[in-house]
Amino acid sequence: MQLKSRLGVLAKSTAVRLSALYIILFALCAAFLVFYVTGLAERILNNQTRDALRQEVTEIQGAFERGGINQLLRTMERRARQPGANLYVIASPNGEILAGNVASLQPGVFDEEGWTNFPFRYQRYTDSGAVKRHLATGHVFVLENGIRVLVGRDLGEPGQLRLLVRQALMVALLIMGVGAVVIWFAIGRNALKRIDRVSAASQKIMAGDLSQRLPVSGSGDEFDRLSSSLNGMLGRIEQLNEGLRQVSDNIAHDLKTPLTRLRNKAADALNEDDANARKAALETIIGESDQLIRTFNALLMISRVEAGSIAAELSDIDISAIAADSAELYEPVAEEAGQAMICEISPGLSVRGNRELVGQAISNLIDNAIKYGSQGAEGSEIRVRVSRGGNGVEIAVSDQGPGVPEDKRAEVVKRFVRLDKSRSKPGTGLGLSLVEAIMALHGGRLVLSDTRSDPDHPGLTATMVFPGLKP
Repeated sequence: MQLKSRLGVLAKSTAVRLSALYIILFALCAAFLVFYVTGLAERILNNQTRDALRQEVTEIQGAFERGGINQLLRTMERRARQPGANLYVIASPNGEILAGNVASLQPGVFDEEGWTNFPFRYQRYTDSGAVKRHLATGHVFVLENGIRVLVGRDLGEPGQLRLLVRQALMVALLIMGVGAVVIWFAIGRNALKRIDRVSAASQKIMAGDLSQRLPVSGSGDEFDRLSSSLNGMLGRIEQLNEGLRQVSDNIAHDLKTPLTRLRNKAADALNEDDANARKAALETIIGESDQLIRTFNALLMISRVEAGSIAAELSDIDISAIAADSAELYEPVAEEAGQAMICEISPGLSVRGNRELVGQAISNLIDNAIKYGSQGAEGSEIRVRVSRGGNGVEIAVSDQGPGVPEDKRAEVVKRFVRLDKSRSKPGTGLGLSLVEAIMALHGGRLVLSDTRSDPDHPGLTATMVFPGLKP
């Protein structure tokens, strides 16, 4: 029962069905070709036989014309003794055999002059025991005295050729059929095993283990290509799930404090009897609410950018002008923080992108540099550089602050991740996440590196690398 079930599953597989279809088509083509070739060969042999018989008839008629009936008999007797001789028969006007090298002929052979319409049966003198009939074709002509002469050719050779080829065809088809079944079973079984492995891995994935991957044999066939594509998709899903889990944890952690603060301030405002104190408490609540709204707006913007819902709004933009405008906007803020804004912007550089998103990304980097770059040190600098690098355009924002340790750089671009554990500085921890998402939308990347070699204050250089415009 198990074998029957296994064979049933095997017969339903695509590989087995395709193999069976190919075998049937090949068998039909092979059968058609063999029958066509044997038929063609048989026709060629028959034509050659008729040409040879025509020549025999001409020579025998010539012998009769030269020497009469005696010359005819001597000529036919001589030819009848040769190896592989044709059929030579002389009959009376009523069809009775008078001489020849055959014992008997099928009745009616001498009824019409010329080529026999159908192959006729005859019996040889050498046949013994059970009656053995042979087939032949021939030409009948009538002499002046009414004597009928038959010159014929045995059809055993063409028939044997046809029989031999057809037997060979049957044997070949039998061998091919057995081999096809074996190959069919082997291919189908191998394909079924691979599908079973894929099914087993899929069951584990559906059970919640997203770390599982579909098996890849390394053969590079369509199964491997499909598995590789699905593995890439699974990796992306796992990454998104991990990001969602982390975001959920971070939202719960980072929003719990301001929401608690909001509730406490609202409770204090209810208990305040002084109108001015109540007003001040309400203004504080509004400020806290605005910060929460900005956080959710940033999350919404990151989601829209990662989903690519605004990818159609990309156009050729002057990135040099955008960087210059952003630096000019933040220059007073930098001066208030005791930092100098230095711009090294090559003019006229363009990329394909969204003007608002690119401006938001540059502003986020400059804002981070102002908040974390000075650390209270006098004479610190923020440097904004726009230049052509490699095959694209680079926008680098550098500060002279404490920098970001190399082992933390992959973390700081995640949502709500902040190296300032005490949360003493304003911010949501979404700035670099938004920049990372914007660069992914534009086909570029965000690179974080040290500004200088000072181990105490290496500074941070955040570089946005855009692909160049296609010519």
